[in-house]
Amino acid sequence: MKKVTAFIGSARKQATYEAVREFEKNLKSYTEIDFEYVFLKDYSLEYCRGCKLCFDKGEEYCPIRDDRDLLIEKIADSNGVIFATPNYSFHVSASMKNLFDRLAFIFHRPRFFGKTFTSIVTQGIFGGGSIVKYLSNMGENFGFRIVKGCTLKTLEPITEAVQKKNMLEIKKAAARFYDELMRTTLPSPSFFRLMMFRMSRTSMRSMLNNTYLDYRYYEEKGWFDSTYYYDISLDPIKSLAGRIFDCMGKLMSRQNCQDSAQREEEK
Repeated sequence: MKKVTAFIGSARKQATYEAVREFEKNLKSYTEIDFEYVFLKDYSLEYCRGCKLCFDKGEEYCPIRDDRDLLIEKIADSNGVIFATPNYSFHVSASMKNLFDRLAFIFHRPRFFGKTFTSIVTQGIFGGGSIVKYLSNMGENFGFRIVKGCTLKTLEPITEAVQKKNMLEIKKAAARFYDELMRTTLPSPSFFRLMMFRMSRTSMRSMLNNTYLDYRYYEEKGWFDSTYYYDISLDPIKSLAGRIFDCMGKLMSRQNCQDSAQREEEK
């Protein structure tokens, strides 16, 4: 049985919670699903202090002791995740943004490959589309397989017509999520994601060494010599693009080294 976990960034069990419940109902109409609700308000999650220890030495060196690792464990134990949030000042809620800040080291060392991700955003009038895009970008940086999220208008009082439209949007979102959740093969990376991987790993290999955790992580995973984060066959065009991106990474690293040397001389 597939496990799906919904992380809810709302302080109230109202529109966002009801949207997730409707999503669960639609998803379970296809197959049996182990579905869990995680309300971020119920977990202790302190603000990031910007010490960078999680980047440089490892997340276990973070001086904060809260529920961060418990939330990571819930993601790791899931086949699919949903991030649901109200539109607060044209962004995700504070609790959800804080979670992303605390997990920022995973952007350097992505790990959730093969897991399906989508988002649900509830809002009064407008701005939710950009939040869905932001959440998709966060999911991609974590390593998830992204499914397009949905934006729902929940300005009260909700008319019958708006409610019907919301139900239809949730139904379509659940169908998209189910299709990806059941997929057994990993997707070929987009040109942008391939570029980000190749340039990052090439510059990292040129500029860092094994005193840095990021370097050791890439080395242990075999990413310095791999095609992508996971075993995937690229078509000839993407294979060529990958080699070009490697060259771009080398040029970028060389330029950064020259700039650093020049700044040192100017001191």
